[in-house]
Amino acid sequence: MLIGIGILVAVSIPENSPMRSAPGFRVSQASVDRLRASGVPDDVLAKAAPIVGQEIFGKTAYDNALKSRLGEENAKKYGEAFQQNAEPVSPQLTASSAPLMLSIVSLIFLLFLIPGIVHGYVAGTVKSHKDIVQGMSKTMSTMGYYIVLAFFASLFIAAFGQSNLGALLALKGAGALQSLALPPQVTIIGIILLTAFVNLLIGSASAKWALLAPIFVPLLMQLGMSPELAQAAYRIGDSTTNIITPLMPYFPLVVVFAQRYVKNTGIGTLVSLMLPYTVVFMITWIIFLIIYWALGIPLGIQAPYTYP
Repeated sequence: MLIGIGILVAVSIPENSPMRSAPGFRVSQASVDRLRASGVPDDVLAKAAPIVGQEIFGKTAYDNALKSRLGEENAKKYGEAFQQNAEPVSPQLTASSAPLMLSIVSLIFLLFLIPGIVHGYVAGTVKSHKDIVQGMSKTMSTMGYYIVLAFFASLFIAAFGQSNLGALLALKGAGALQSLALPPQVTIIGIILLTAFVNLLIGSASAKWALLAPIFVPLLMQLGMSPELAQAAYRIGDSTTNIITPLMPYFPLVVVFAQRYVKNTGIGTLVSLMLPYTVVFMITWIIFLIIYWALGIPLGIQAPYTYP
């Protein structure tokens, strides 16, 4: 009910409300066709490809986006044409530049603070403002361990990233897997295990996929397996080892939460505790994938197992 009320309030806010963003621009494919017909060169349009379809709010933000993509000289020469041929976008409440979204941190703070204070007074656990300050101080005191751990973890992640050891091991492992010429099911299991190992060294899921996709996808396509199957295998390997890799951004936070219940919890404690879950989940998901594959159950809408 509260969500419904919130949606009704958001919809009822006038379009010219100061809570909304400035009017926006969208360079659609039709805009590109009009720009090409007006004489804008294809090489300039190719540079603008990353912003095609995006909604950019505010003229300043739109001009900056054109400068970053087209370059200073092309932006001056063709900027007016891009603005005239872009489709207008109505002001939005949820745009990143909207005052409402710029104040979202303060709004969330008040949304939790006010009901918490009211509940404390009603329940009798809060007698005065000193109790409020004491409660907030006690909660923030648990963040000390996280801040220290996150500091040293960030140094390690930065040093490891600059060493490129993760990329080297991933490429070598994928090359070795390709040279073995294993049966399709065994190859998929090998990709899952390799992804799980690489996940221990490279925390970012998108960075891993950008690194492994150019190897996995063509490899499986040559063996008659679809890119969708490569994506499914990658997701199994990536998801099952997230909780045991210290390179996961939220790992220090999980350690802090665990310390609320077991004071001497550390990285090793959490890894040893979660390792059985990782193994069980990985085996279970592999079995599920093989069964789905054997029964011919699609991975998704128009997502086959074979290629072509």
